[in-house]
Amino acid sequence: MIDKLPEPLAKAVKATLEDWKANNKVQRLWARDASLWTNTDESKWLGWLGIVEEQLAKRQSFQVIAEEIRAAGFKQAVLLGMGGSSLCVEVLKLTFGRIAGYPEVLVLDSTDPAQIKALESKLDLAKTIFIVSSKSGSTLEPNIFKQYFFERVRQVVSAAEAGKHFIAVTDPGSNMQKVAEASGFRHVFFGLASIGGRYSALSDFGAIPGAIQGIDIGKFFDHTEKMVRACSASVPADQNPGVILGATLGTLARSGRDKITIFTSPGISDLGAWLEQLIAESTGKEGHGIIPVDRERIGSPEVYGNDRVFAYLRLESEPDATQAAAVAALEKAGQPVVRIVVPESYDLGQEFFRWEIATAVAGSVIGINTFNQPDVEASKIETRKLTEAYEKSGSLPAESPVLVDGGIKLFTDEKNAAALKQAAASDATLAGYLRAHLNRLRAGDYFAVLGYIQMNDAHESQLQTIRHAVRDKRRVATCLGFGPRFLHSTGQAYKGGPNSGVFLQITCDDAADLAVPGQKYTFGTVKAAQARGDFQVLAERRRRALRVHLGADVAAGLAKLQQAIQQALS
Repeated sequence: MIDKLPEPLAKAVKATLEDWKANNKVQRLWARDASLWTNTDESKWLGWLGIVEEQLAKRQSFQVIAEEIRAAGFKQAVLLGMGGSSLCVEVLKLTFGRIAGYPEVLVLDSTDPAQIKALESKLDLAKTIFIVSSKSGSTLEPNIFKQYFFERVRQVVSAAEAGKHFIAVTDPGSNMQKVAEASGFRHVFFGLASIGGRYSALSDFGAIPGAIQGIDIGKFFDHTEKMVRACSASVPADQNPGVILGATLGTLARSGRDKITIFTSPGISDLGAWLEQLIAESTGKEGHGIIPVDRERIGSPEVYGNDRVFAYLRLESEPDATQAAAVAALEKAGQPVVRIVVPESYDLGQEFFRWEIATAVAGSVIGINTFNQPDVEASKIETRKLTEAYEKSGSLPAESPVLVDGGIKLFTDEKNAAALKQAAASDATLAGYLRAHLNRLRAGDYFAVLGYIQMNDAHESQLQTIRHAVRDKRRVATCLGFGPRFLHSTGQAYKGGPNSGVFLQITCDDAADLAVPGQKYTFGTVKAAQARGDFQVLAERRRRALRVHLGADVAAGLAKLQQAIQQALS
């Protein structure tokens, strides 16, 4: 790892590393000393420190499950999960691709009906194995995904055979274990209670789907073990790659550079999505935190402020001269850049472990509990209230827009509504309200687009155009997330981190909905409840937030929104 830091920042990081050496903090981390953070329950959440050794000891078991699934004739494997249970699997799927002779891996982490139907249309249900992944076993989305697809499989292969098309990965004693056993699942694999979801990539939550994909999991952990040794308790802080990275991120965040912008080689492009969750959910709380910026196109140096630190993860086997030149230009302009070379795909586990150590260290430097996620729970509670209300009444509570223009409706809370109405003045149009909202951005703020619409290439392209237009005009960091998946990721930092975000939530009417077997509510109802619950907590945290409701024609609505954003920025 190579850091290119301006001299004052380099001195500050050096001082942090000297503190870690002088106070034996590397050894204390490995000894699970909770006083490194807030001295509450942190020691209960450090099981990931020893997980690689445990996985190597049972390496043969991964080959056994991989061969069993292949021999059973399954052609596709669908991971049903959210957050830490799905993001690592998505990284492995996109990095290693389809491996000959093994099932194609697909990931479902959205309650959007169109997205569920789009995935289902790709499946031969009779030859598909489903991996229901939920640490707690009580998370809403994996449970209703299971209900939906178990019923669909039952219709195709019979009730007696349906369970053989399902595997669960969960913690011992969870409700998901009970569901799996009652439903006759083929297998139940267990995580460790001492490993939180976002730290679970190297546990069975990542390893079992990876093995089924055809990855040589033994080889993967052999490579990972090298980083474990490099970050071990016996390696001094100033020679320890995980500690150096964490000290850098934590120290720079305390100095005001609290937006980490992640650039990756195309071959490991999805690593940023996993890093987003790890960093945001671990550090974004109590008004502090590091805001991860993923999939933001590299710009010229003048579009960036002094609130950024850049991480460039380069896959050595796939050099990109254009990308390297753009990063070099940022360094030349005096921006802090952390460069990490990833030799090959099988070294991905090294980065999982390096960044897990780094995030734990950064949380210690910042002074927060790296391992809880209080504001994620707040959104879940609000969503649960709304879905329970729907089960009783058959509808969600009525709501009134603050503006309707060209079929697009704007919603917000009373405080934001009053501020936007005053700022928009006589320009009571979509562009006028968006201009008022974007004018709230100040130096050091960030702009986040939160899209509760189908996650597909066309929608991502349109939302990327919006985020980059705002970045280039207002010179602020920008984030883009699709709901509800970001709720289990960056959502924690948006609600619990520094109050420096300006949020644009985007919702739609579902052109076609899907029933959830055994429930009155539908997937569309759940998605709507999640969006409302998300927005309510943002408002309670006094965030600057505006919701744009597109209607049923998402493509037309996005085109109107994009045009209005351009007008608002002109």
